[in-house]
Amino acid sequence: MKGKISIAIDGPAGAGKSTIAKLLARRLGIVYIDTGAMYRAAALEAIRRGIDTTDAERVARMIEEVDISIKLDRNEQAVQLGGENVEHLIRTPEVSIGSSNVAVVPNVRKKMVQLQKEMAESQSVVMDGRDIGTRVLPEAELKIFLTASVEERARRRYGQLSEAERADISLSEVERDIKYRDFNDANRECDPLRVAEGAIFIDTTGKSIEEVVDNILDHAEEVLGQKLK
Repeated sequence: MKGKISIAIDGPAGAGKSTIAKLLARRLGIVYIDTGAMYRAAALEAIRRGIDTTDAERVARMIEEVDISIKLDRNEQAVQLGGENVEHLIRTPEVSIGSSNVAVVPNVRKKMVQLQKEMAESQSVVMDGRDIGTRVLPEAELKIFLTASVEERARRRYGQLSEAERADISLSEVERDIKYRDFNDANRECDPLRVAEGAIFIDTTGKSIEEVVDNILDHAEEVLGQKLK
């Protein structure tokens, strides 16, 4: 791929953002940044400290003391919490709900957004999250909004859980958690989830990952004026 491009992918929980963004970045040979993992790391730290993730005041104080960063290796990210790679610890249902709670805290969002902007300044990136096209990369050359039905998003998320985790939670509970996160994301005062101006809306219900990636690549080809497939 010739030229620099920033691709912002937004959407609700379970829409396939991370899976699609990661594959898209690999196809383009550029850096993928999973911003949601950063909020998950903040939630993990709160849980470790015994802080209720809905306690905005304590979470706001905590985030000032926490070192969250992303290390990039061969265009793949590893979220670091105080220098510890926590990628394998931040995908549990408890951390998922916690991340939705801490993400409504303005101090948390301010810290994360600044870090995310810095990572996109000097390189081509595919970045996914809830406010990428609206807040983090409003000038992105390509903005995508991915969604899917609640039922399909719950099935996907349930399928991603390990056998041990599935033993502790039902599909209906995962669907309930998805709805809870949807409400949190859409109704928070600071940077709520919404479709960015100029974003391309894609409903992934019933579509394969490859279909969606190819669709986004078609739009990237138009932006860059070159063949990518």
